[in-house]
Amino acid sequence: MKRKIVFLLFSFLFFLESKAQCAMCRAVLESEEGQSAAQGINDGIVYLMAIPYILVFGIGYVVYIKFFKKKPEV
Repeated sequence: MKRKIVFLLFSFLFFLESKAQCAMCRAVLESEEGQSAAQGINDGIVYLMAIPYILVFGIGYVVYIKFFKKKPEV
């Protein structure tokens, strides 16, 4: 159980710290003065990237529980 919590915490922190801009977006947005638009676009890309991973993880978890759930003995 402790390993699961550490894994989930690490995964969550990894998504928060990832920089997801492509090279072209970065080049265009770095020329801006305030960098607020670049940070906003980067956050949007990270959020859009995280949703499919969360859905696949959720479906995989449900399948895992269904297959490996111990059935009560009669």
